Amino acid sequence: MAVRETIEPQSTTTTKKKALKLKDTSNDPPLVININYTQYELIHEVAEDLGMRTSVDDEEDWDIWFIDGPTMPTLLSKMNQYQRTNHFPGVYALARKNLLAKNLIAMEKYFPKDYAFFPKTWLLPADLKSFKEQFNYRKAKTFIIKPEAGCQGKGIFLTRNFDWYQSGEHYVAQRYLHKPFLVDNLKFDLRIYVLVTSVMPLRIFIYKEGLARFAT
Repeated sequence: MAVRETIEPQSTTTTKKKALKLKDTSNDPPLVININYTQYELIHEVAEDLGMRTSVDDEEDWDIWFIDGPTMPTLLSKMNQYQRTNHFPGVYALARKNLLAKNLIAMEKYFPKDYAFFPKTWLLPADLKSFKEQFNYRKAKTFIIKPEAGCQGKGIFLTRNFDWYQSGEHYVAQRYLHKPFLVDNLKFDLRIYVLVTSVMPLRIFIYKEGLARFAT
């Protein structure tokens, strides 16, 4: 039996009332997901596996709108209660490397102990003078350089000099670990993915298996 969550006004409810939020949708038509603004074929495949119907017609009624970029204000203003999209407004404040770094640095000033988990970070070209001073020491330091709005590891490199920088280019630079833990002399990372479905109230789902990526 398929179920669909419906929207109710925020209130204090009992377990019995919460159960009433789910209704039988066995005879309902399949959910419609708009994939007109995503380049990832995987979204189409997952939608089909879940029994959804995909659409690329912006005028057609839809249940889910999957978009690679930021959610458009015009879309938000027209959404009905039953419709969902995969981005919260303003999510790029955390998703873009430069904006995330800027916000972390700002929070570190107010809560230094709580925000001591990320390495020393520079935003280029804004912090260019301070970053260049890091290469005046005799002992070479290693830095990881990332395009400010890149993804999927593209354009990331390690460096111990400043010769690569071209005036006006935008990067996020961070102090790299002196002796990173490697597997077969290759870099890897471990990730735990979360799905945030609501901010007020805060509702988060954790993918327990996680993901490991190994460099080749």
